[in-house]
Amino acid sequence: MQTLVRNSLAALLIAATAPATLPAVAQEAPRAHYREIPEGAYSVVAQVRAKPGKEDMLRAATLPLIDLVRSDPKNLIYFLQEDRAKPGHFIFYEVFASQADFDAHNAMPYVKDWFAKLPELADGGVEVMRMAILGKPKK
Repeated sequence: MQTLVRNSLAALLIAATAPATLPAVAQEAPRAHYREIPEGAYSVVAQVRAKPGKEDMLRAATLPLIDLVRSDPKNLIYFLQEDRAKPGHFIFYEVFASQADFDAHNAMPYVKDWFAKLPELADGGVEVMRMAILGKPKK
């Protein structure tokens, strides 16, 4: 019994000290704040579905976009999501300050290269909804 208590206490001590190092890593990631999104920002929600049997190939072609788009200084927010119930069904959520910034993004070579792969990998291409952001927080 004493060994069990001693092992439990040791595990608690290790667990208590481990989280102290986590916030430093988490703080390195850039954060988007609602108040920083400009009035009239240009938002896009898009989806693409893989052809049957091409789910892994479309995922592999699409994942590199995350770092590329997020490194674009004109991009404000970028999320790539995949449907848990339907692997190969991807949803993009993107915010740019203006339509011109979004159009410039679509003209980037890496975006054009990705679109060029879609006829082989995607079922029906990309469906795009151009959205207006509502409920802008007050500063």
